[in-house]
Amino acid sequence: MARCSKIADSTEQHSQGFRPDRRSLLSLGAGAALVAAGLRPADAQDYPTRPIQVLVPFAGGSASDVITRILLNRMATSLGQPFVVDNRPGAGGNIGTAAAAHAAPDGYTLLMSTSGPLAANKSLFRELGYDPLKDLAPIGLFATLPNVVVINSKLPPKSLGELIDYAKAHPRELNYGTVGVGSSQHLAGAYFEQLTGTEITHVPYRNISNYTPDFISGQVPLGFQLLPNVIGLIRNGDARPLAVASDKRMTALPDVPTAAEAGLKDYESAAWLALLAPGNTDKAVVDKLYKAMVEAVNDPKVRTLFVEQGAEPLVMDPQGLTNFMTSETTKWAGIIKKIGIEPM
Repeated sequence: MARCSKIADSTEQHSQGFRPDRRSLLSLGAGAALVAAGLRPADAQDYPTRPIQVLVPFAGGSASDVITRILLNRMATSLGQPFVVDNRPGAGGNIGTAAAAHAAPDGYTLLMSTSGPLAANKSLFRELGYDPLKDLAPIGLFATLPNVVVINSKLPPKSLGELIDYAKAHPRELNYGTVGVGSSQHLAGAYFEQLTGTEITHVPYRNISNYTPDFISGQVPLGFQLLPNVIGLIRNGDARPLAVASDKRMTALPDVPTAAEAGLKDYESAAWLALLAPGNTDKAVVDKLYKAMVEAVNDPKVRTLFVEQGAEPLVMDPQGLTNFMTSETTKWAGIIKKIGIEPM
């Protein structure tokens, strides 16, 4: 598969003795800032005039990739230009995120990144190759994928409270599977242990397809998974969903309580998806992209497609995303420190 894929159709004034007044200097300063960002004032007004590349730091076909393409397809309608997705997986999302952070801030290279590269990885890696808060210009958050607590349906627990009691009665005997150390599933499991005082065993896999048969057989009967990874198991009756790690119930699982409703307060864990640009991208461009993102997320067709993929549509503006990234970085730093994971 090719790494890039298209998802939509695609005067300087000068005179001897001239002395600018304060208004002229301010105008020149604003123009210089736009030029420094790679855009002239007219460019910012007319943007976009050609296709926009979006780096996705995960493999094509992954949940985050599919959801991003749904969003961009609708944004292309608003902006009148197609988006081209460039999948650059590796290093927990750091490779693609770093490439976008150091791209030209001209509005024609954007980034879709997630909770790992934008928050948790700062504590999981010694060197990211970028600073999420300094090298990127947030456009907005557009979706979340809450972790769902699932257990093999052959095991006794039928509620989150019963699972906690069962885990306490069988310390270190319950195995839970993830797609790797530091993944959202791993951190959700570790956070669960810290809040409940239980001891469960982490079993990392290279990919979710290897985890599924072990879950069904009962070898690794527990998960703190994203819904797309276990929706088939739930529909087949192999997995029993006990709770959703979010502040409200998922649209796709209306009968499954939140962790708080099930008796475990403050247990919230989710992968979240955000759109960003390289740092110093002109604010007018960011604002135009944010407006198109909001239009896309509010489109009923887009919302339906998000829910089908196990995502919850959500809009967060640039400043809100900055604040959220800061709080998430602090939250997961504390959890990772308690786990004792050494930075990679």
